[in-house]
Amino acid sequence: MSAAENVDLHSHHADLIAEALATDGGHLSIGRGGFILWYGNGSRLLGYDPEPLKAACIEAGLPVIDSRGVAFDAVARLVIRGPMVAVGAPPDPPPHGPFSYAPLVAVAAAYRAAGAEVVNLPETATDAPGA
Repeated sequence: MSAAENVDLHSHHADLIAEALATDGGHLSIGRGGFILWYGNGSRLLGYDPEPLKAACIEAGLPVIDSRGVAFDAVARLVIRGPMVAVGAPPDPPPHGPFSYAPLVAVAAAYRAAGAEVVNLPETATDAPGA
């Protein structure tokens, strides 16, 4: 990648991070298969090298959930039995379970309880689904 392409990529990521910050539920999710930057209702960026983007998101204040250090079965349980994050749309009313949309803080609380690194979100939530 040339220097100009690298600058363009960083600029593009900065624009997407800004969109994510302006979107309810916008966040960066990192797992064993790569990352997803959720920046709008139905809008996301997927990739496989999360570290540069993770650092930029943390610096910008965007919530980050990194589940790479969590036991595989615990992550599978959260993904299968827990709700999805409501991104750019209102969450479903509680109780939250599979196929429902919950606030980012609630889903992050469940991941944090399982041992995930959660950055730029409060330590507690009133609803911890899928734990």
